[in-house]
Amino acid sequence: MSFKIIEDLTSDVMFEAEGKTLKELFESSAKALFSIICKLDKVKAKTPKKIEIKANNLEELMFNWLQKLIAMVDIEEMFFNKFEIEEISEKKLKAKVYGSEIKPETGETVVKAVTNYKFKVWKEKDKYIARIVLDI
Repeated sequence: MSFKIIEDLTSDVMFEAEGKTLKELFESSAKALFSIICKLDKVKAKTPKKIEIKANNLEELMFNWLQKLIAMVDIEEMFFNKFEIEEISEKKLKAKVYGSEIKPETGETVVKAVTNYKFKVWKEKDKYIARIVLDI
């Protein structure tokens, strides 16, 4: 699993995540998202939360997955640093995410939303790649 932050925008952050499988891609994307939102190494993966997402296609599934995680920061008042995709297809996923309550010393950047700008999910040879731009 891997990702890289591409910082070429002023009010947004762009990253690319990749994985050999859809499971790895979605876990990498979540990890990249939270590496921007918080200090991953300061968050304790102690409280599990279940998530189910449905969509019409793979790109919409990724968009909905990341939007749900952003919403959970506010709703659950938690940061997450461990992501387990339990079931995934191009239109549905079930996952468990683990984290702990928000503390000021663990926060980094407030992410408002995923944007459609340059948003893309594709397969290239033996891996899946997602390009995501976040409104901060």
